[in-house]
Amino acid sequence: MHRTGLPVSDIAARLPIEEDAMSLLHALRSPAPETAPEPERPPAPTAAASAADRERLFARATAIAADLRARGAALDRDGRPPFSEITELKAAGLLNALHPPEIGGGGLDWVDGLRLVRILARGESSIGQLLGYHFVNSQYIVWAAEDGDLAWRLSSETVAKSLYWGAAVNPRDPGLVLTRKDDHYVLNGRKTFSTGARISDRINASAAFGDQIASLVLPTDRPGYIAHDDWDNIGQRLSDSGSVVFEDFPVHDGDFLLPLAAPDAAPKVLASFNTPLIQLVFANFYIGTAEGALAEALDYVRDTTRPWITSGVERAADDPHILERVGEFRAALKAAAALADSAGHAVQTALARGHAITERERGEAAIEAYESKVNATHVALDVTARVFELMGARATAGHYRFDRYWRNVRTHTLHDPVFYKAREVGDFALNDRIPTPSLYS
Repeated sequence: MHRTGLPVSDIAARLPIEEDAMSLLHALRSPAPETAPEPERPPAPTAAASAADRERLFARATAIAADLRARGAALDRDGRPPFSEITELKAAGLLNALHPPEIGGGGLDWVDGLRLVRILARGESSIGQLLGYHFVNSQYIVWAAEDGDLAWRLSSETVAKSLYWGAAVNPRDPGLVLTRKDDHYVLNGRKTFSTGARISDRINASAAFGDQIASLVLPTDRPGYIAHDDWDNIGQRLSDSGSVVFEDFPVHDGDFLLPLAAPDAAPKVLASFNTPLIQLVFANFYIGTAEGALAEALDYVRDTTRPWITSGVERAADDPHILERVGEFRAALKAAAALADSAGHAVQTALARGHAITERERGEAAIEAYESKVNATHVALDVTARVFELMGARATAGHYRFDRYWRNVRTHTLHDPVFYKAREVGDFALNDRIPTPSLYS
């Protein structure tokens, strides 16, 4: 796998919207193609992305992140569904970055895919989150489907139409209920949180069917799918994470991803990789958000912060206390990014074993992902809160909305309690116990 190209881990790099970046961004905003020929052969070994293709995807992500950062305060204030932002990701080919080149995808591995998440989160945390969720939801069908032709067809359609994938599977919500009606089924129920509720083209969903569980892949343009505009949290305001309701939503035989299964049936090992990978998505967009906060703070210190009266310096950028803080924050974020990349490599290596993967191998890779998530949580919360120590009191003015970085991290890090992830890491270190696979472990 090529590792050359853009210096994607340079957190101190400023993100100016230069003329070439803006030209690229305008090009990306042209409509994405709606159709493409569907491959007529089953999945083949995937070739890696070329160095040029890889750099092109990273350049597009960087240009989009720069634009998001420039509009960040207004985007956070308005909190609207990110329809135009997702359209830009589609036009840039970023939604298809992990799909194989054989069907028109970018051919990147998970390490690079997670780096793309980190880059976008520097510009706007919610957009990094949404890209990462799409990666996991759209790739899950490849790991989970027992029918390889079905997975190939769904992946090919995803790339050809640049579909965005969401999910309605939160196990802590009351379940959806599937019932038989004439020659088809109907789905009813409500999910309190469904990230990408209104922007999703396809969703993974699970539902009770009698005493069994149905795993479904559903288009969101059918009647009976209702996405509510009720996401009113302090952070991740563009994540479109409101509730969804299914009212007699029609379901057909072709919508089943897996055969019906007992509620307590253990998933195949390969199909359980959605959990360590979504945890790595969390870690990377936390880090990216904190990187964005530090970049914002450095610009503010250079251009606006006044030196303290007893500092003995003429520029705040020369204040030794500010320099020390910057060094601490930069070192912490560099280390967090390195740990996230290392964990990404571990999970990618395990995932590449395919159906030969063992529970132990999955568990060891998952622990590395959870170590990164624990670390990223603490580092991101610390940096996003303390950047104000660099900028000073005037930076708390409401129109800057610099607090959005902390609000975003604070909101999402409550998704599942980090101390339970730390506990799993500790249990592995002390007692050699791997986590029991679930949607949280």
